[in-house]
Amino acid sequence: MNENIKWVNEKKIEKTINNLKKNNINGYYVKDNDELINLIKDIAKEGEVVSVGGSMSLFESKVIELLRSGRYEFLDRYKKDLTQEDIKEIYRKSFFADTYFASANAITEDGEIFNVDGNGNRVAAILYGPDKVVLIVGVNKIVKNIEQAVARNRAISGPANAKRLNLSTPCVKTGQCMECKSEERICCEYTVIKRQRNPKRMHVIFINDTLGF
Repeated sequence: MNENIKWVNEKKIEKTINNLKKNNINGYYVKDNDELINLIKDIAKEGEVVSVGGSMSLFESKVIELLRSGRYEFLDRYKKDLTQEDIKEIYRKSFFADTYFASANAITEDGEIFNVDGNGNRVAAILYGPDKVVLIVGVNKIVKNIEQAVARNRAISGPANAKRLNLSTPCVKTGQCMECKSEERICCEYTVIKRQRNPKRMHVIFINDTLGF
């Protein structure tokens, strides 16, 4: 990454972290994967029950590898040969996890967390249940405001995720949101977190790189 662009990104991350903290949400900036893993180990202690929401960012940042290392009791929704009933049970058990890992569809510079979900299990656990929530977020997901967050989902996150999941939604054909009524639509539940009552619950870790969609 060009050093000047890296500096611009760092300033954007710094502003966003400051505003998250005003909203009782902890924000962090890590410079590389080693810093990320060490920070996660500080937040989620060894032996904790952990779970995850659907997220390419967790794979790309190697967080899934850490959770599968044996350090934690991992409710692994990605294990092979799980039935739909098995996955549903993991979704439900996730509400009782010590720490829940996910990403965000977008985070505004004002410190608001924007998410869009299909089944609702990810946003539900982020909103309530697990004692701690850790969001791993690339700088590419920082936007100016909620309007830009919605636009970003329509132009990037929604179509890219539908393509990744091999769905037959209209956006897979057009490359942009069509506000469809498809049975396979994944943009069903929209949430905005403006503040946390518990200042110790939510942790957003930023990486100065492109992660996920």
